[in-house]
Amino acid sequence: MAALPVAGTAQAQTPSRAPQVRSDSDVSAQSRRPRARVRIYRNDDERGVHPSYNPGPNAVRECTANLVQEFRPSGTVIVPRMNCYWRRG
Repeated sequence: MAALPVAGTAQAQTPSRAPQVRSDSDVSAQSRRPRARVRIYRNDDERGVHPSYNPGPNAVRECTANLVQEFRPSGTVIVPRMNCYWRRG
């Protein structure tokens, strides 16, 4: 007859793996090197502001607004349009 395992012997039967400790000499020089920095260059179009120049101090934004007809597949609609520019104040 085979002996039944005792509750405390389950740990003794499984091989235990000790955590591996690395010293500084084991770590490669590549992993210690800081990450390379990546420069991001943006186009003027990506800023979302047109034109992207500085209008100067005391500049005033002049806007004209009107309604315009647009011909769409669902039918003609009237939509607002606004045109703005900077002028010296």
